[in-house]
Amino acid sequence: MNSSHIPGILRFATAGSVDDGKSTLIGRLLYDSKSIFEDQLEAIERVSADNGEEQANLALLTDGLRAEREQGITIDVAYRYFATPRRTFIIADTPGHIQYTRNMVTGASTADLAVILVDARKGIVEQSRRHAFLATLLRVPHLVVAINKMDLVGYDRHTYDRVRAAFTAFSAKLDITDLAFIPISALHGDNVVERGPNMPWYDGPSLLHHLEHVHIASDHNLIDVRFPVQQVIRPNRSASPRPHGYRGYAGQVSGGVLKPGDEVVHLPSGLTTTITHIDGPAGPVREAFPPMSVVLRLAGDLDISRGDMIARPGNRPAATQDLSAMVCWMAADRPLSPRMRLVVKHTTRTAKALVEDLHYRVDVNTLHRDESARSLGLNEIGRVGLRVTQPLFVDDYARNRLTGGFILIDETTNATVGAGMIIGTHPAR
Repeated sequence: MNSSHIPGILRFATAGSVDDGKSTLIGRLLYDSKSIFEDQLEAIERVSADNGEEQANLALLTDGLRAEREQGITIDVAYRYFATPRRTFIIADTPGHIQYTRNMVTGASTADLAVILVDARKGIVEQSRRHAFLATLLRVPHLVVAINKMDLVGYDRHTYDRVRAAFTAFSAKLDITDLAFIPISALHGDNVVERGPNMPWYDGPSLLHHLEHVHIASDHNLIDVRFPVQQVIRPNRSASPRPHGYRGYAGQVSGGVLKPGDEVVHLPSGLTTTITHIDGPAGPVREAFPPMSVVLRLAGDLDISRGDMIARPGNRPAATQDLSAMVCWMAADRPLSPRMRLVVKHTTRTAKALVEDLHYRVDVNTLHRDESARSLGLNEIGRVGLRVTQPLFVDDYARNRLTGGFILIDETTNATVGAGMIIGTHPAR
């Protein structure tokens, strides 16, 4: 497959303790990459001058959204967009407080990379460990530890080395596939977009250079073909340019590479067929891979509907009604507990579910497992056994984040109350 076909978009989440400089870092990225409008810059310069600050306070670019989010919870995760000639970026700016664990889960669940800010003066704190654990739990493929406020420690190499060694020791307990450390000063811009002269002992890239060049094309599962059917396309003959008898199956490729002529299997029927055409937004395409949204046309007339899955005959997801999963609970009004009834939304399939077991709760600061826990409260994470009313076509989350993740919904209010990551297809008795 030609890797140049992969869309040049990097989704990354930022996380850090309070006052670690996350807002300033995002503002610096936007400012130094020339991704803000002149009137925005004039506005923050005016407010900064009114506050007696000598230079523009770049944190103001994001703090307005944060205030609204913390007061009304109207914006759970603030998203920012910017682009360079090499790549387009989507930033999920997640809050640092422990009570916003669910927000980081939301922001990092689709991220290709996570940037964890650490204050060089304070070193590794509980929130640093928690954010690293959550990033690895969510299988974020790339992790960058940005050791910030190096200007306040005199750009001292030994301070950087000490923080790096402490984080490296802690990360040995976690499953991190790609870990990078970058010393920065978000306030002055050192090593954010440009290298700067203040840390000649550091020979690595700037943060933006790392973000522009990190290789993400191979992060998607290109081995296991997974195509959850979202909608059956049968356009009105008089109003559509589609040919008479057109029947297509729309969805987002969740794994593997699909081409016309490939033999595939339909689940749950188990019937095999062949892909005849693949249609994209701009017309026919020769191949489809994650995360493309396409319409498949198949040979024969199969009874296929929303929630079904297209896979390879010799490589099928597990079809199961028993799930063992790590769940982050997001409901404030009632905890998750055994015998609770919920709705599971997995890919495009929705089914009712019963919480059979709560095996343990995880202390996200110490990684200790509390096997005596009887419930999960707001922002708590634990291993849960679920029984669903109809088979779901799943993979372990470690193998495929799209077919291994799900959300939990309150069946009475229709509110999202949890996010889950499948770690097995049988209850852990």
